[in-house]
Amino acid sequence: RRDFYWLRSFIAGGVAGCCAKTTTAPLDRVKILLQAHNHHYKHLGVFSTLCAVPKKEGYLGLYKGNGAMMIRIFPYGAIQFMAFDQYKKVIKKQLGISGHVHRLMAGSMAGITAVICTYPLDMVRVRLAFQVKGEHKYMGIIHAFKMIYTKEGGFSGFYRGLMPTVVGMAPYAGFSFFTFGTLKSIGLAQAPNLLGRPSLDNPDVLVLKTHVNLLCGGIAGAIAQTISYPLDVTRRRMQLGAVLPDSEKCLTMVQTLKYVYQQHGIRRGLYRGLSLNYIRCIPSQAVAFTTYELMKQFLHLN
Repeated sequence: RRDFYWLRSFIAGGVAGCCAKTTTAPLDRVKILLQAHNHHYKHLGVFSTLCAVPKKEGYLGLYKGNGAMMIRIFPYGAIQFMAFDQYKKVIKKQLGISGHVHRLMAGSMAGITAVICTYPLDMVRVRLAFQVKGEHKYMGIIHAFKMIYTKEGGFSGFYRGLMPTVVGMAPYAGFSFFTFGTLKSIGLAQAPNLLGRPSLDNPDVLVLKTHVNLLCGGIAGAIAQTISYPLDVTRRRMQLGAVLPDSEKCLTMVQTLKYVYQQHGIRRGLYRGLSLNYIRCIPSQAVAFTTYELMKQFLHLN
């Protein structure tokens, strides 16, 4: 049974990631259009953009780039959740660090591992999502890969903006797993009957009831998001580099942070689109953690 444990853990994480992302895909598309000030929609707010996209591009326009997203998110979620479990064991055994700190460390490391493995797919998805009907530069996923490879310096073209992504991912994944794990263990320790129930695959293991799971996942998402958001804005600007007019001012992470801060300030620049990100990240993290916990029982991982 151990030999398939890796595979089952991989599938559980992948399914969790896909469910979470599909829940919030329309908001993702809107976020990319607004963060990077797409000229078709830049004068609009969040809700007006959500209404304008279906009018201009049909309802499926809200899911533009979602195919590329799923291809990226399945391995991403799979690697992240699986790596988290593995890193947690290693940190406990090798370094002797336990308590809540090992969750923070393992979460950060898992996030970084997942990002590096799947970054080129994210790059392609952002380029596809930023396109507007009638102005297509890329015909599809494979065409976008070819174009970036030939026009933007080969393999390194796929890793533009990796630095702010890794720097942003570490606190985001770290605090996400840390908050969820800590809330879960405190909740089950303090109020096992109120908040928990026996796991379906192993009655000796207590798991959180579904609605409590959703709540804990949502809180974890909100805290993690607030801490890492400015780096997310930076990453998008760097990824869209060649497509944006002021790209020469946004070559490195520090330059980009400074440029956005000087041009737009904190609220309208570094935190532009944060409220939208709460609407996006809270349900997304809630669904991710809840699906993962359910999949763990379904695939006998407890």
